[in-house]
Amino acid sequence: MSPGVSGIGGREVGSVTIVGLSLAGLRAAETLRRLGFAGPIRAIGAEAREPYDRPPLSKEVLSGAWEPAQTALCKGDLGALDLELHLGRAATRLDIATGTVTLDDATTITSDAVILTTGARARRLPASICDPDLDSVHVLRTLDDAVSLRAAFEGRPRVAVIGAGFIGMEVAVSARARGLDVTVIEALPQPMVRGLGAEIGATCAALHRDHGVDLRLGVGVERVLADEVALADGTTIAADVIVVGVGAAPNVEWLEGSGLTIDNGIVCAATCAAAPGIYAAGDVARWPNPLFDGELMRLEHWTNAAEQALHVAQQIATGESADFAPVPFVWSDQYDTKIQAVGRFDADCEMHVAHGTLEERKFVALFGRNDRIVGALGFSSPRFVMQYRRLVAERASWSHALAKASG
Repeated sequence: MSPGVSGIGGREVGSVTIVGLSLAGLRAAETLRRLGFAGPIRAIGAEAREPYDRPPLSKEVLSGAWEPAQTALCKGDLGALDLELHLGRAATRLDIATGTVTLDDATTITSDAVILTTGARARRLPASICDPDLDSVHVLRTLDDAVSLRAAFEGRPRVAVIGAGFIGMEVAVSARARGLDVTVIEALPQPMVRGLGAEIGATCAALHRDHGVDLRLGVGVERVLADEVALADGTTIAADVIVVGVGAAPNVEWLEGSGLTIDNGIVCAATCAAAPGIYAAGDVARWPNPLFDGELMRLEHWTNAAEQALHVAQQIATGESADFAPVPFVWSDQYDTKIQAVGRFDADCEMHVAHGTLEERKFVALFGRNDRIVGALGFSSPRFVMQYRRLVAERASWSHALAKASG
């Protein structure tokens, strides 16, 4: 298909700007070219590096199993996409009326359609708790972060991880794989308790304790010093390396005043359009997912970034509008256990262990709300998890899901 396709809202789309060149940005460019879009594609990346894969950073790279170059997403083929690249440049302003993006070197780029894939950055602790200039304190979001933290691990330090979400626990796994002493600090009573509930959170905790991790749960951080973490209960944790894993914040500050709706991300329509000719995809996008009754979602998942970028690019290339209604999917490898979750669920959902047991740590738990299956989580049970992903997509009833499980 050639440029000049009639885009959404009647716009002629002869050129595209992609702001953010990580997984979502790259997949958008690849999809446009695969569908025959021959017009100029301008790709802006705040990092000077070509696109790389982020999931291996906390696992293969940090553990030492991979070298940084192995994370490359393009494997030397980026040139085949015929992109006008602006690497090492940050976007500072967007004019949604003209589709003009201004860069930090004052360059302006105007295109008929703009795809915003600026992703998210690691949250940091308040300066009143943690001096941001402490050399012993790390976050893990970029390849540079991973390389820096891996170098710090070479000295066989005592490691403290603040936050027991997926990133924090994966850092703990990689540190233990290197034989390091690891303490994980979490203000909530169990790891990942908000999303998984107390029972499965306790199963995660037991998995890590069995591998030698010192878990300090239900206690907040009072102060982070160069070589220790002071907790709210009066105890201190001696640490040479401190990793802060307390979530991610969408990169949207540069869009303030643009006319887009900014609220924990770029708020979009169900099609992922934020304004005429302006789209968002990946960690930065917040949209009403029709599959879950229009619940506003912002997902920091690899699968969502890839699928949402593909969806947006298809609309631009074909001019055909469509809602984005996926079943969210996320995974984490922790020791010899593969944790996979599909759907949208929380601790308030009804839960039923359909296969295996929590005690043996090989199971699938189903989650229901309003007489509908809304999610499933498995420990080392990939075949079953994918079966239930289909039921979630079909909006199957809770009773039907339970019948399938028992059958």
